[in-house]
Amino acid sequence: MKCLLISSESAQVLFYWTDQEFEASLKHRFENLVEQHRETSPAFEDSINTLFAPLLISCITLNEKISDTYTSVVSENNYLFIVHQFGECTYVAVNGDGSESEDDLRRKIFVLKKIIDVCFGLVTLDTNILKKKLRPQDTEQRCKVWKMLQNLLMTYSHLREEDQSFLVEAVERLIHPQLCEQCIELLDRHVVQQINSSMERANEEVVHSFILVHTKLLAFFSSRNASSLRPSDLLALILIAQDMYPSDHNLESPIVKDLDNTAITEEVYAPTLSSGAGGGESLEGSSYMSQFTHSMVQVAEDSLQAFELFPSGSSTPKRVFLDANLKDNYCPMMPHNMYCMSLWPGISLVLLTKVPSSHVAVTLYQLLDAFSVLEAKLSDGQELGSTSRIYPNIPDLRQRMDKFIKAVGVPKRQLQSAWVEFKNKAFSKPDSVKSQELLQACRNVKSQLCLLYQQYFLLKPAGDSQHLSVNLQTKTLKIVQEKLMDWKDFLLVKSKRNTTMISYLREFPGLIHFIYVDRTVGQMVAPSLNISEKSTELGKGPLASFIKSKVWSLVGLGRRYLQKGYTTLTFRDGDYYCCYFLWFENETGYKLPVIELPVLSDDSAPIGTLTGDYYRSRVKTKGREKRHRYQCKTDTVDRKCQHQHRNKLEQCVNTRFVCTKRNTANNTVASW
Repeated sequence: MKCLLISSESAQVLFYWTDQEFEASLKHRFENLVEQHRETSPAFEDSINTLFAPLLISCITLNEKISDTYTSVVSENNYLFIVHQFGECTYVAVNGDGSESEDDLRRKIFVLKKIIDVCFGLVTLDTNILKKKLRPQDTEQRCKVWKMLQNLLMTYSHLREEDQSFLVEAVERLIHPQLCEQCIELLDRHVVQQINSSMERANEEVVHSFILVHTKLLAFFSSRNASSLRPSDLLALILIAQDMYPSDHNLESPIVKDLDNTAITEEVYAPTLSSGAGGGESLEGSSYMSQFTHSMVQVAEDSLQAFELFPSGSSTPKRVFLDANLKDNYCPMMPHNMYCMSLWPGISLVLLTKVPSSHVAVTLYQLLDAFSVLEAKLSDGQELGSTSRIYPNIPDLRQRMDKFIKAVGVPKRQLQSAWVEFKNKAFSKPDSVKSQELLQACRNVKSQLCLLYQQYFLLKPAGDSQHLSVNLQTKTLKIVQEKLMDWKDFLLVKSKRNTTMISYLREFPGLIHFIYVDRTVGQMVAPSLNISEKSTELGKGPLASFIKSKVWSLVGLGRRYLQKGYTTLTFRDGDYYCCYFLWFENETGYKLPVIELPVLSDDSAPIGTLTGDYYRSRVKTKGREKRHRYQCKTDTVDRKCQHQHRNKLEQCVNTRFVCTKRNTANNTVASW
């Protein structure tokens, strides 16, 4: 009994998703009403509108009257409603069977917002354009948009329930140093270099490439000039890849059948992504991990811009917008083209390409940011004279805007008209222009800039098919398949038993499970949890499911206490002792003194990476080295020993991270 929808300020539903139970319940409810009044059965979309109209109108009215609205509502039949406002759009998440908490529903809302940002870019800054993108007038196009978002939501929900990396929102790397080194070499020489030197690449440049085995990262390669890729964006790309090529574990069951009869011992090797020449936020190494240099780790986010939102085939790229930190500029939603190719069921190759017009996105963001700040100042009632003394500087903005309009090589009459109107009002005598008129003129310019962004990066010109040729993609796919053919079955097995508990039990008797996350690089290490198999390290059937549920509940409980400002949590749950720790370290790995974390409100962004990157913001606000980790442990040892076990386990995990580096002329190759 689950539902999630987005509505406009006029209570119009812009998007909705329901599970089968909610849909059946709603249809049954309206069928009974139809029989009583002898009317025709309404379309399901109309039923959704009718059901949520009272709540939405109430939220809108409260917002208009007191500038506040509901954050959560519980109905008489125990349905839980979570409401959150993003600009002029209202997001509502519903659960009617008690399977999701307030945090779960709020997390789902913020993940949907992240998905929309990745799919639509900077046009999300303009509500009118966003409404048209979410709810196109053309019915067929609307179905495509909604189907895409619905599929991504369902994929996320499934991964969050089954995959530890999406539970803690951190990337898990497939641990095999030799194979990793070979794959990085493969991506460098036979994928990136070969494509970028081809005449069939249509002016695109591959700046990032990586290989996935289910949701685990096998190898990652990034060129020297690439921007760094945030963990949240990498997770979003993994989500998209899983949505395009869902894992079918039934196909792989024969391969894994013999695992139960095989004694497995594991060395824990943890790869890391490090900063590159781009100089921005990157997936970096810590004191125990050797760092990638530019080519390898700094994942460019200026690479991926596609002209089609809904690829008609696997050869057509998908447009995504990612955070990009360039040498001299920053753009939070840089357009990229994402090519996702299925090597075999469960194994995928992903390419991110840079497009020639990506520099326009940087300029548009800078202008939009300046006008957004100016709009906020004017909305607060500040006069232009006082605003001009703060950022954005009006004379500088005027110069940049004039230069941009002159340089833009597309029809720009409406933008030019809006800019002329703004200049006439902004630079006339203060008494002759009302602040509301200037505010409206500012919004018009901002809207036209978003339309121009849409024209460049979201609309495909007639007859335009500029992307990597099908022939080039096919060649690349065949090369990678040939190189990995002998490893295919091993990779599928390894993805199920990436890290095992066997090698830890001698040093940590009684240890059942742990999750170790380094939030600096957004990566995790944890023993595998495969309850679908007949026999696992956790036991058989219900016992394995029981342990899994304990781990999931511990992560949720740890987040709730972290939201209240606690960094350490220990408790007993029946025969089990559980603990949760978060700590900060400096560059040398020295643990910093305990710091006081802020207490967050119940309606704040959920703690995580996909939902706003709580951990990154904590490091920035405290002004400390941007590197911290947390560990979750379910343990049957005495509580007094848990702190000692935590420190010892951290050292044990760290010593098993192995990295070798080999420098080449233009790139750095690293392996774990």
